[in-house]
Amino acid sequence: MTLSRRARILIGIAVLIIGGGAALFQRYWYYIPGIVSQLRDPVAPPRPVVWEKGPDTPAVPADKRKPNIILILADDLGFNDLTFGGGGVANGAVRTRSIDSIAEGGVTFRQGYAGNATCAPSRAAILTGRYATRFGFEFTPVPVQFAKLLAHNGGVGGGKAIYHDEREAEVPPMASMAVPAKETTIAELLKRNGYHTLWFGKWHLGETEASRPEARGFDETLGFYSGGSMYLPKNDPQVVNSFQDFDSIDKFLWANLPFAVTNNGGKRFAPSEYMTDYLADEAVKSIAANRNRPFFMYLAFNAPHTPLQALKSDYDALSNISDHRLRVYAAMIRGLDRGVGKVLASLQENGLDENTMVIFTSDNGGAHYIGLPEINRPFRGWKATFFEGGIRVPFFIRWPAAIPAGTTLESPVGHVDIFTTAAAAAGVPLPQDRTYDGVDLLSFISGKSTGRPHESLFWRSGPYKTLLAGDWKLQVDGTQKKAWLFNVTNDPTEKTNLAASEAAALSDMQAKLAKVDAEQSKPLWPSLLEGTIAIDHPQDTPMKPDDEVIYWSN
Repeated sequence: MTLSRRARILIGIAVLIIGGGAALFQRYWYYIPGIVSQLRDPVAPPRPVVWEKGPDTPAVPADKRKPNIILILADDLGFNDLTFGGGGVANGAVRTRSIDSIAEGGVTFRQGYAGNATCAPSRAAILTGRYATRFGFEFTPVPVQFAKLLAHNGGVGGGKAIYHDEREAEVPPMASMAVPAKETTIAELLKRNGYHTLWFGKWHLGETEASRPEARGFDETLGFYSGGSMYLPKNDPQVVNSFQDFDSIDKFLWANLPFAVTNNGGKRFAPSEYMTDYLADEAVKSIAANRNRPFFMYLAFNAPHTPLQALKSDYDALSNISDHRLRVYAAMIRGLDRGVGKVLASLQENGLDENTMVIFTSDNGGAHYIGLPEINRPFRGWKATFFEGGIRVPFFIRWPAAIPAGTTLESPVGHVDIFTTAAAAAGVPLPQDRTYDGVDLLSFISGKSTGRPHESLFWRSGPYKTLLAGDWKLQVDGTQKKAWLFNVTNDPTEKTNLAASEAAALSDMQAKLAKVDAEQSKPLWPSLLEGTIAIDHPQDTPMKPDDEVIYWSN
């Protein structure tokens, strides 16, 4: 029996559809996480947010009660992105007056270090006062599909990549990659001691009901749980976009990120304006609502993290910058500084400026994958490296009632100190059942404590480990069995590797690193990807055989 001509045609069409579908799937499979997310939790239109109102009259005057504490965190801000200290994006084209004023009006930490060289572990260290590796939060939570896409396209830096498919079975769903419940966050500690606690922006520390900010000490919340968000819809007439076609991370973000927030754990909805302004404006409303009681605010902007999207009005104001990508990035910095300025102005308007501690920093250094070479100058390295460009960050605290304007602290301090310093400012004792890696920086600012706040600072991401102790900094990359030893007092830009010539110092630092490393916990989930990152040029510059690289595990 032979098939009719019609049947053969239908079979041929079916084969073409199936084959075409398979080809489309192979090409566009990385869109799936965003599609699934939208089906599971559609993004509703914008809606107003109502902030819980505190007392109509204060029980204690603002200058007599415990200080308000506002932690403002930028995302992937380069060390050279601020004009304070003579720097500034695009040769100072964007004056960051508001952020600079925090430094000018308080204390600048000349050697301020991030908790880690990537987003989530650094945030975990900030909120707990402990190295994130102490409790296994070693790697940034990402979907398996994301790690696969990076591996397929040469890893995080466009060079060599090692993908551990044998570990996939050990990887939990991304939503459950979280800070363990046994860890105490600064929000939990302050809430138990009379503070009203608020979170805005980026979380990235767990997406299950038990690990979201609503369950980790925050009374009111507004933001997104994952590691990023759009600033506006891609085709919005108010936005100007920059696409990095050389970057796999950018490719994944544009395919999957929504323009959405959630309020107090509810369903997602779209913000009413550009994300940076939206978060700042809502923070301002919450300050007014809480002006008569002590509050702790964690304002975690996603700027200037990719995707690179600027308000058209900010972009148009920077017509002197000819490079499109740099101009979009600079416009994002302009928006970030405006958002910080709104918060500072609100403190003045509500009579809270004098007795509010404002902390400003970035989760890590600027990213190589945006292709802008100047953002971490004068330091080598990028986000995802433990060179200074990856972990040396702007770090300022302003509290007019307690910190003299123009104060500086030269010794190394870290993100782990934010928890302990905030607790000290609030007069809250630390829990005694665990090791804290942070110290009370106020005691060093005041001169009550002398010497260096830390004997050492430690970082780890898989076989890539680093210790800063005294004048020395040792980096060990176990994947390529390489060590870098720098005297950072004499060589702060890490130009001269002394590992071969300073045998005694190398041996001493190796022993110290091994001791601290042994105190850390096993990762809660394994890394799937080890990718190379060139230390001395951004990702849009092709790799060369003689490039110095690190292998970053995630």
